[in-house]
Amino acid sequence: MLFVVLLAALATAALRQLADIGRAPHALGLAVTLAYLGWVLAEARITFRDAPADAPPDPTLPAYATARTATAVAGVLAGTPWTAWSWWLALPVLLFAGGVAFRLWAIRSLGRFYSHRVLAHEGQHVVTDGPYRVVRHPAYTGMLAAHAGFVAYFLNPWSLAAYALLVAAIVWRIGREERMLTGLPGYRSYALHTARLVPKVW
Repeated sequence: MLFVVLLAALATAALRQLADIGRAPHALGLAVTLAYLGWVLAEARITFRDAPADAPPDPTLPAYATARTATAVAGVLAGTPWTAWSWWLALPVLLFAGGVAFRLWAIRSLGRFYSHRVLAHEGQHVVTDGPYRVVRHPAYTGMLAAHAGFVAYFLNPWSLAAYALLVAAIVWRIGREERMLTGLPGYRSYALHTARLVPKVW
């Protein structure tokens, strides 16, 4: 249901931006909206992948999915407050693009062990290469960076509030994941030398 709501909001916003494309900076907003849509579709196969039959319930998933959807919907439907082009607008767009790229790199690096659910797969081991060399949860780092750029471009109080909920949901998920991952051989020593989300910060 949330997936459909997100797609509908992005499509509605894209049509509105297309109608206003002659007025700056709506062409850039359209590009960001379409890029977000492409990102959602790129992860669709993971979103709808069935969990193993013996997987425990993940109480964090509804909050995480709702906060992410709310952040995007509040941004695109309220529109951007910017009424003229400025080179400063490139900064949130670059942050968004960099965050998406970093997240997709993390997903690719983790391979079949990656899931939108908090669970451990059979045969899972600690991955320490690629973006996992920098932080322990690079997919979440990318998610937060991408949405920070997205919210900065489509800036309004609703998207800011939803983003705060997204941060809280991710912190909650990380706590649950850490308790699960400590059972993997080598994870404790890896965690001692690698930050969770931001190097040398947390």
